[in-house]
Amino acid sequence: MEEKMNSPLILNGKELSKKLREKLKEEIKDFLSKGYRKPGLAVILVGNDPASLIYVKNKIKACKSIGIESFFFHLEENITTQELLDLIAELNNREDIDGILVQLPLPKSVNQKEIISAILPSKDVDGFHPENMGKLIAQIEDGFIPCTPLGIDLLMSHYGIEVKGKDVVIVGAGFIVGRPLSSLLLWRNATVTVCHIYTKDISKFTRSADILISATGIPHLIKEDMVSEGTVVIDVGISKVEGKIVGDVDFEKVKRKALAITPVPGGVGPMTVTALLMNTLKSYKKRNLL
Repeated sequence: MEEKMNSPLILNGKELSKKLREKLKEEIKDFLSKGYRKPGLAVILVGNDPASLIYVKNKIKACKSIGIESFFFHLEENITTQELLDLIAELNNREDIDGILVQLPLPKSVNQKEIISAILPSKDVDGFHPENMGKLIAQIEDGFIPCTPLGIDLLMSHYGIEVKGKDVVIVGAGFIVGRPLSSLLLWRNATVTVCHIYTKDISKFTRSADILISATGIPHLIKEDMVSEGTVVIDVGISKVEGKIVGDVDFEKVKRKALAITPVPGGVGPMTVTALLMNTLKSYKKRNLL
């Protein structure tokens, strides 16, 4: 028992991403050999937020590595909602673009909900359009599942972590991860509890979890005493502390108790980007009736 406690299964998203991306690369190569055009992804970044710049560079690099054409639109911080809507309308009509990604969050001067709703649902590879969110809740397969929840789903599935009938606790009720992830896990027949800023005692819930997922961006929020023996711990958070990238989970201490755990970096992050590539290829295939 002691050995098991000290040696959790490390859920290596970096390693799995590499395998999945190789398969995507081969699939795209096959389409190109048959005379089809390259899949295309438009990436829109507003402003110069350092974290967003890094995320966008990683996404563009990942596209290039598997044969997806990326179109980068870097816009000024002071852009108006209407100007951004005009660009999206143009991209919606372009035949060479299968997916449109607007890097979030947007500046407060831009109406984020309006922008997300303006992207064609069939090109919304981030999965945030109300139609795709609705399909996720309705458990309709042909929509796009938001990338981080999809990445987590793929990671747990690969490592044989069964969610059916399990008590899953999600810490963080955000639009990008917490809310869509809770819907996806309900689809997978888990019993889901979502904790948020108004939850009175988070520890009460985290200690009862079979699977604990934290997505708050608060460094080392999840301490050892908040986790029970044999819990699967998925860390979605990413923060910089004294120049070092850390997650929501106090990894070194929590891993003593965990049955399985994701590292930060190298866990959920690469899977989020891989899910984006998968959604883009899914759109490409639908649009070309492949």
